[in-house]
Amino acid sequence: MEAVVFILNDVELLQEVLRAWEAVGVRGVTVLRSSGLGRIKNAMCRDDAPLFPTLGEVLEQEELTHRTLISLVDGDTVDRLVEATEQITGSLRRPNVGVLFTLPVNRVIGAYLGSDDY
Repeated sequence: MEAVVFILNDVELLQEVLRAWEAVGVRGVTVLRSSGLGRIKNAMCRDDAPLFPTLGEVLEQEELTHRTLISLVDGDTVDRLVEATEQITGSLRRPNVGVLFTLPVNRVIGAYLGSDDY
């Protein structure tokens, strides 16, 4: 079992990515609004930005946010998930597309994973 974390730059692609993940067998995804340090720093340097913006004000601006998707999948699904994602986003190796990484998961408590729950 692996945890897949995908930080999607273009929030307009979110629904399409979620449909593609579901089509390859992903059973559930947690979606978070997120923003990187580079975007926050750039927003604070804009001409139309308030002199002392709060972090909340900066993060509320839609153009500053990414979407971070988190899901638990079996190891066999990861390659199909990456392929399906790149069919929508283009190569993740290009700048400003997104970042996807996986982490091994040894134990899961509190999540329904189907008949082969760990």
